[in-house]
Amino acid sequence: MYSHSQEAVIALSFNQDHGCFTCSMEDGLRIYNLEPLSEKAHLDVSVVGSIGICEMLHRTNLLAIVGGGSRPKFAENTVLIWDDLSKKFVLEFTFTSPVLAVCMRRDKLFMVLKTEVHVFSFPNNPKKLFTFETRENPKGLCEVSPLASSERQLLVFPGHKCGSIQLVDLSTTERGMSSAPFTISAHQAEIACIAVNQQGTMVATASKKGTLIRVFDTTKRTQLVELRRGADPATLYCINFSHDSEFLCVSSDKGTVHIFALKNTHLNRRSTFSKMGFLGQYVESQWALANFTVAAECACICAFGSKSSVYAICVDGTFHKYVFTQEGNCNREAFDVYLDVCEDSDF
Repeated sequence: MYSHSQEAVIALSFNQDHGCFTCSMEDGLRIYNLEPLSEKAHLDVSVVGSIGICEMLHRTNLLAIVGGGSRPKFAENTVLIWDDLSKKFVLEFTFTSPVLAVCMRRDKLFMVLKTEVHVFSFPNNPKKLFTFETRENPKGLCEVSPLASSERQLLVFPGHKCGSIQLVDLSTTERGMSSAPFTISAHQAEIACIAVNQQGTMVATASKKGTLIRVFDTTKRTQLVELRRGADPATLYCINFSHDSEFLCVSSDKGTVHIFALKNTHLNRRSTFSKMGFLGQYVESQWALANFTVAAECACICAFGSKSSVYAICVDGTFHKYVFTQEGNCNREAFDVYLDVCEDSDF
C-alpha cells in the first residue's frame, strides 16, 4: 500500500473484491486486472499529475484520487472523483489538512485526515453524514466492510487510546446523530495495520511492533485468535482476509508473505518447544500455515485469489502469485513485471 521514494510507484491498492489494483505513480495512474494480469486503464501525468492515492469503487467507472509525489496537479487536501466513462473529474472534496486515505462503498465515501474520519453519502448529491475523531493517525488507517448485501456497514479506525480501534456500524447510525463507536483494546503499541473481512464480521489488527496479528469478532467484540508473524519486529504493509474468511495473509518488510488459517486453526504451525515452555508467551500463539518470499524491504500488498492462491503486488513493479496447500506447501504459479504490461482494453 505504501511507497519507496526512489521508485516510480508511490502507492498500491486493491479494489473491494481484490480482483483489480490501482498503481499510483510519479507519471500518473494505472489500473490492473489480476486474473489474467492486464492493464485496464492508464491516466497520464499530463492529465492527472503524479498521484499519491487512488481508490476504485469495485469495477465501476468511478475512481477517488488524491495528488501526491513530485509533480502533483492537485492539492493533497483535495479528493477528486474521476469518471472514466466521461474521462473527466465529476466531484471534488476539499479539507483543511492533507487527506491520508480514502475508502469507498457503493453508497458512502470515507476520507481520512490525521485526526478525523469524514463520511459522505455517495455518489449522487454527496452530503456529509458523520465526522469521527481519532487519535493521531499519520498512516490514515481506516477500513470498511465492502459488501452491499452485508447486514453490517462496519467502519474501523484507530481509537483514542494507544493500541485501540473503534468500530462503528453505520447501518444503525442515523445522519447527524452522535454515534459512540465501540472501542477494542487490541495492542499495547500503536496500531499499524487494520483489515476487515468482506462481511464485516471480523477485524484483524497489528501494532507497529509487527510480531502479532489479532483477529476479533466484531459482533461479540471478543478476540478469536492470536497469530504470530515472527519473533523480530517488522513493519507490516498489508493484511487481508480470504473471501470466505477462512484464511488471512500478511506482508511485511521482511520480504515474506505469511498465510494463516482462521477457520481450521489446527492447520497453523505451533512452536516446537511449546510443551516445554521455552518460548514463554509464544506458547499461546499460532504461527503461519505457509509463507513465500518477495524482495526484502520492498513494500507490497497481498490478497487471496481463487483456488488457494495468494497475490503479492510490489512497488518494485513485480507481480507474484503463489498457491498454498493445507499441508503448508507454497508454490509459485506466476511471476510478472506489471509495469511492463500494456493496456489491452477499456476500463
